Amino acid sequence: MNRHFNEISPFELNYNFFNGLSNDWALLCTGNSEKQANIMTISWGGTGILWNKPVAICYVRPQRFTFEILKECNNFTINFFDHNKYKNELSICGTKSGRDINKFEKTGLNLKKIGNNIGVQEAKLILSCKILYSDFLKEENFLEKKIVEEFYPTKDLHKFFIAEITNVLQAS
Repeated sequence: MNRHFNEISPFELNYNFFNGLSNDWALLCTGNSEKQANIMTISWGGTGILWNKPVAICYVRPQRFTFEILKECNNFTINFFDHNKYKNELSICGTKSGRDINKFEKTGLNLKKIGNNIGVQEAKLILSCKILYSDFLKEENFLEKKIVEEFYPTKDLHKFFIAEITNVLQAS
């Protein structure tokens, strides 16, 4: 598939990120080359303004293969899809590890080069991001302790990555 994209400003976006993440899901794509690229399904995240920059925030557990790749590079893309059309591919990317399989080969999805970043050609919207800050969530900082009990029974708290949105590509 050779989908055409229009580059727009993050401030021109008219997209419901709440629905896009929680209902449609998205793929976090990272890597410095096609050989090293990995995609991981995400349903948690956020967007906003921080340090006078448009930013995206993603959360990755330390045991994920994507986490290892993020330590080596300073960028990622968040790729949004038509969930009904790509449900199987999104499911594979959320249940299989890039350590064991090449998710692009397994799903038939294609890489899209975006400057120094890598996205997914079949996406309807791609946020290309450069990491500005990262840190682990800390158990002692949770005011609502039930969250840790419910979401982190093995204490594998996410690392969050705050990244400047440097490009937005919208399928035309």
